[in-house]
Amino acid sequence: DLFGSVEPLLPSLREDGVAVWVLGAGPYPPGVVALQELLDEASEELEPEDVWEPQDMNDTCLYIFTSGTTGLPKAARVSHLKSIMCLSFYELVGASSRDVVYLALPLYHMAGSLLGIVGCIGIGATCVLKEKFSASQFWDDCRAEGVTVFQYIGELCRYLVNQPQ
Repeated sequence: DLFGSVEPLLPSLREDGVAVWVLGAGPYPPGVVALQELLDEASEELEPEDVWEPQDMNDTCLYIFTSGTTGLPKAARVSHLKSIMCLSFYELVGASSRDVVYLALPLYHMAGSLLGIVGCIGIGATCVLKEKFSASQFWDDCRAEGVTVFQYIGELCRYLVNQPQ
């Protein structure tokens, strides 16, 4: 849906060695990887480990969006090692596969995607995704879904405390 916003930047992205992958109906300009076509052609068999194993765990695994707390919003590099460390996040704070984790953080941010989603995968927990945080709906959502853990950053707890009892 956002490809139109990225398209004018393609020449500079290519100069910087940034690959652009898109999932959705094309056609796309040369140099853009259309993922749906690749998924349709993909084999069900796993590739040998040396094909997908990173050469160096400190190499870039992915980029995440930062909100720009220390400047303008920007992409931030995340290494393979940091991505794998996120698998253990909830275990470090005492959660387990029996927990139901409520996540209302944006998935384009590391706290939502890597710590939240990947963290749930790491412990095998159920993840309840909320499209947008709502202090007025929070407790009803938690009761309805059997939530035992919620992840927050910033002001979320202050908003909850300020809700009527």
